[in-house]
Amino acid sequence: MKLVLTTAPADRADAIARMLVDERLAACVARIPGVRSVYRWKGAIEESDEVQLVAKTSDEAAPRAAARIAEVHPYDVPEILVLDVDSSHAAYAAWVAAETRR
Repeated sequence: MKLVLTTAPADRADAIARMLVDERLAACVARIPGVRSVYRWKGAIEESDEVQLVAKTSDEAAPRAAARIAEVHPYDVPEILVLDVDSSHAAYAAWVAAETRR
């Protein structure tokens, strides 16, 4: 199982989350509002209010989920992190696998 993390502006986060689930690229996407990111962009320190998205997906679907996020994301260089899940509840992992099967 994998987690795919991305941040997005509040006005796009819901659409990205729904797309991932609708296209069976994630079984579930948690939206965590109220994230304030501080970063360097083009030589200046910037700050943005964002929503953190945490997509729960299978090993097989994770690359497709990451690629799809990159396609639709409004940022030039979106955060897309794919993390391995070392351990999970067996029934939950089975549900994630079933929901992301093609």
